[in-house]
Amino acid sequence: MNSSFNSADLDALCWPMTRLGDAIDVLCREAEIGNNVHEITNPHGDYTDSDIGEWITWAMDSRGGEAEPVICSFGDLKQELAAAYPAIFRLSPGRFLAVLSSTRNRLRIIALNGTQKRVPVDHVFRHIAEPLAADHRRELQNLFESGGIAQSRRAKSINFLLEDFLRGERFAALWMLRTAPGAPRNAWLRKTGLVRGAAGIVLAHTGEYLLWLLSWALIGTLSLDGTLDRGWLIAWALLLFTLMPLRLYTTWKQGTLAIGMGGMLKARLLHGSMRLRPDELRSKGAGAFLTQALEAETIETLALGNGVEGLLSIVELIVAGGILGWTSFALLACLAAAALAIRRFASSHAEWSEKRFEITHHLVDAMVGHRTRLVQQPREEWHETEDQTLNQYLRASSKFDRLTTALSAALPRCWLVIGIACLSPAIASGNRSPSETAVELGGVLLAYTALKRMTTSLTELAAIGNAWKRVAPLFAAAGRKQNAGSLPAAAAGKARCSETLLEAERLSFRYHSGHRPVLEGCSLAIHAGDKILLEGPSGGGKSTLASVLTGMREPDSGLLLLRGLDRQTAGDERWRRHAAAAPQFHENHILTETLAFNLLMGRRWPPSESDLQEAELLARDLGLGPLLDTMPAGLMQLVGEGGWQLSHGERSRIFLARALLQNAAVTILDESFAALDPENLKTALDCALDRAETLVVIAHP
Repeated sequence: MNSSFNSADLDALCWPMTRLGDAIDVLCREAEIGNNVHEITNPHGDYTDSDIGEWITWAMDSRGGEAEPVICSFGDLKQELAAAYPAIFRLSPGRFLAVLSSTRNRLRIIALNGTQKRVPVDHVFRHIAEPLAADHRRELQNLFESGGIAQSRRAKSINFLLEDFLRGERFAALWMLRTAPGAPRNAWLRKTGLVRGAAGIVLAHTGEYLLWLLSWALIGTLSLDGTLDRGWLIAWALLLFTLMPLRLYTTWKQGTLAIGMGGMLKARLLHGSMRLRPDELRSKGAGAFLTQALEAETIETLALGNGVEGLLSIVELIVAGGILGWTSFALLACLAAAALAIRRFASSHAEWSEKRFEITHHLVDAMVGHRTRLVQQPREEWHETEDQTLNQYLRASSKFDRLTTALSAALPRCWLVIGIACLSPAIASGNRSPSETAVELGGVLLAYTALKRMTTSLTELAAIGNAWKRVAPLFAAAGRKQNAGSLPAAAAGKARCSETLLEAERLSFRYHSGHRPVLEGCSLAIHAGDKILLEGPSGGGKSTLASVLTGMREPDSGLLLLRGLDRQTAGDERWRRHAAAAPQFHENHILTETLAFNLLMGRRWPPSESDLQEAELLARDLGLGPLLDTMPAGLMQLVGEGGWQLSHGERSRIFLARALLQNAAVTILDESFAALDPENLKTALDCALDRAETLVVIAHP
């Protein structure tokens, strides 16, 4: 640590709360995050520490970026400080650091005046930890003094013990700023550096092959002219050695681009899967989602590398065409034949992929419904569908394999024969110099290797194109605009234009255009403290109304307000935080994770000790005490399909607890008590009435 850097220097680098918007602007501009269209308004002095996190999230959403809160223990804080950048770091109440980057355990911090200074991570860590450890430091100093420990050894020992003491303490005052996964494609590609990286690869590869051709010309002159002297051989060897750094750069850059693009693609697809609308999920089974996951993996592992390979093969073909002269027309004819073959290959691959996906769908659906098949379907009919699907798949595979062989093996070899045949008359006539002959032969071989690379690359790119059709909806869904809200969280919370929590006026909603509206002219008002029972026949629109009120669906027409604010003003995230719901049993799920995760996933993760205590208390109030006592790990027991098996009644009460633990202003329970026996129903209903501030219960009459 730099001893000349003191606390006063660190204080001088801090941004006050009233300039926090300016700090985010500077960081985003320096790190090329988001856009500069929206100017962020600075927060006012009334914001509390709990409001600031929501305000930072809102500010980054407004700018087209994303703020990820980093919650960690003090034991991991040093590593998080060195890895999370660019970031906003709350040093103390009302004072923030704008961290641009980190190298060699030093943070590069932007000061108020725009200058940048490097600060040791250890210094920042001790600045935060010292107020928390002051009392313990005095106790340890007295203990060491009474124990007669030498002064020279006290400081290091005390610091070690204090770090160990703080290791388990939670720290939640760090927000990492980054490009949102749903950012526009140009911002997304700029962040990955695809254009610059691809240009560097092409230039390096072009230089490599020009040097390679020069070495061919040189070796041709040496061998055919009989001038094999030592100087020329050394020059040829130096040319070959010069190729090595260019090849290493190409390989390294190709790998880094593939990793970076793959990570960004995976993040965007995951982001898109979380933004799919309910109607887009209803028509798909588990097999369809598994197929999307497999195809996303295919794109990540093959598309980037093979895209670069295809680009490099085009460069090689252009260079080869410039060398071959009139023989390049034969090369063009081979390329035309390759284009026709690739077109047929793409069609064949699409058919083969469709049959392969059908097998996946049938397999997954059969596994999910295996018990039903055993009970309801005759044994001799169990595998009829699978046999038909397998026969269709085998026929498509045979056609696909034949085209693959012809494209990847026959076409490049045909060109090699044609190219050499075109050069043979000129070589036999003796009108060419040895160097010209060597260069033209090198051009034929270069075109041969380029055709092999191109056909391999394009066949895989054709496969990736078919895979892209499967995952394109996820990629597009990630770019959907969500309402960030026109007011920061604290301001929105104070701007209560109405005492009514939820107010609906003449709402209308239909699932498909041209169909009969499910909701038409629906009006209601829900006030704080209301306990409402909503009854009606099946298909009457009760669940649809619940999804509209909680922000899962947008009404076609009408007015809907949350605490006097419409959805555009309040923002989607804030709306769903204030209006929570427990969907019907068939639309709710237990994930293969710990019971604590399934209870608190609608609240926050990782949880605090108080969160876990509250979750356990609520679970016991709902009658899940015997379950907790039976499971060896309690709340940390793995549940779901791959863990502890739960009954329908236990699942229903976990869904209910999950909704209640969100502590929303309005809680809507949709058929949440249908799977409970009378005794557990009374216990669960009493608990919901006691816990929920405002409650709407949907049930059949």
